[in-house]
Amino acid sequence: MKNYYRSVLSVLLLLIILSGCSANDKTTAENSNKQDASQDKVELTVSAAASLQDALTDIKADFEKENPNIILHFNFGGSGALQQQISQGAPVDVFVSAAEDKFQILVDDGLMEKSDSTDLVGNELVLVVPRDLDKGIKSFEDLTKTGKIALGTPESVPAGQYGKDTLESLNLWTKLEDKVIYAKDVRQVLTYVETNNVDAGIVYKTDALTSDKVEIAATAEESSHDPIIYPAGVIKNSTYYAQAKTFYDYLQGVNSLKILEQYGFKGMK
Repeated sequence: MKNYYRSVLSVLLLLIILSGCSANDKTTAENSNKQDASQDKVELTVSAAASLQDALTDIKADFEKENPNIILHFNFGGSGALQQQISQGAPVDVFVSAAEDKFQILVDDGLMEKSDSTDLVGNELVLVVPRDLDKGIKSFEDLTKTGKIALGTPESVPAGQYGKDTLESLNLWTKLEDKVIYAKDVRQVLTYVETNNVDAGIVYKTDALTSDKVEIAATAEESSHDPIIYPAGVIKNSTYYAQAKTFYDYLQGVNSLKILEQYGFKGMK
């Protein structure tokens, strides 16, 4: 009889142990599934020049269809302001600048690797005027006959610096400086022109092409300013470096470059 009870007790103990193991296995599996689920979706922050807004929005749609585990969040603005944010520790994964000098600061400071960067596309600088307000502005020289002129702040907006350089090359800057209304980025310049708050503005060709409320009065000579090149690269301390690299590579693909060129950007030869 003692042997019988011992056998029953052994079976009960074994069942208790197995039940505990099963519960632990279930808990472990649930925790593992939760971890896997959290790893399924990765959110990347891409800081990019304001002039890229429309093209990158289209690229985002295609990219996320092909990479459903990666969600893109864009931070658009003046390249100088974006560079300063990254330098000050803002959590950014990919940076696309409208100026090489702003981009180079991050490389020089060790925040980006030169090997993880590329010259993506180029652009042109144009003078735009309100489509429904004819003040006879057909060239940069005609700006001397105008009132207010919109320009991106040269210190933080590359298009503003290119614009200032162009006006200086034409010996117009000192004559026009008092007429300039500064803007935080090229899109704000475009808005000032669209709403007739200024007589003219200097923006990228790609920005001008997005609006039916402005028309291009003149295109700046390439020799009048530094080359307009958009470098792109991965931030070295990106939390999701592999995924950031995936998007960086995608930007250089045929589909992305086709979209960029549709918006007026120039391919790099």
